Amino acid sequence: HSALKLVFPAHTSVGRAHFSQQGFVVIQPTHLDSKTLPFRDSAQPGAPLFWQSRAADFHRLLDQLSTITAALPGLLGRVDLTQVAILGHSLGGHTASLMLGASHKPSVETPAFTALDPRIKAGVLLAAPGRGAALTPEAAQRYPFFTTVDFTTLTSPTLVVYGDEDDPHHLSTAGPTWFADPFHLAPGANALVTVFGGGHGLGGVAGYDLAETTDEHPTRVATVLQLGVAYLKTQLNPADSSWHHAIEALTHAEAPLARVTTK
Repeated sequence: HSALKLVFPAHTSVGRAHFSQQGFVVIQPTHLDSKTLPFRDSAQPGAPLFWQSRAADFHRLLDQLSTITAALPGLLGRVDLTQVAILGHSLGGHTASLMLGASHKPSVETPAFTALDPRIKAGVLLAAPGRGAALTPEAAQRYPFFTTVDFTTLTSPTLVVYGDEDDPHHLSTAGPTWFADPFHLAPGANALVTVFGGGHGLGGVAGYDLAETTDEHPTRVATVLQLGVAYLKTQLNPADSSWHHAIEALTHAEAPLARVTTK
């Protein structure tokens, strides 16, 4: 059986191809904040990020997995629908963290919010936002929902990945380690990958030559994706030694591009 993964809520063509080549079935939804849709600049509730509806999209996909896989040639009878994981980059990482159990405490501006879905067994957060207390005043005013995020409720197995040169000065005063917050604060986050020289694109997870790729580096992004695949394979099947072998290979590399920390 292949393992069905829900990966990359944001546009990440490189990751989509890599995971599918590794025997994963990849489902990538088009959220309301997609640049291909006309809603980002609209007056609709939730604009421009539609952070709550993004989670709702995944619940709907999970409800329809049997229908989706049955409709696609070559998948019928080959997919284990009990082995589901999620992976997201940046805002997509925030969406993934919600599906894995992170929540939002109530505030004057925003109500309490939870989107945990136990059908998702594990996940990977790539350059996902950190704690709300470290937001700049401007970011807190513009994105009040980020101020209430609570990682203590995230108990699903999670790999957190961040670049040590990814400085979110427009969002946080904490520097690059802000993106490591989910690892330190979430009980379920049991592994952290620090990508040396990595910017917010982690080498180009959204596509090597896209404008948002600040640190184009094919080998770097390949390392990130290989670690993500290995982590999910082992989390979904403890008898699979992919994660152990990936850490060993990274440790013994002549010039390692990243460091793995576990807890």
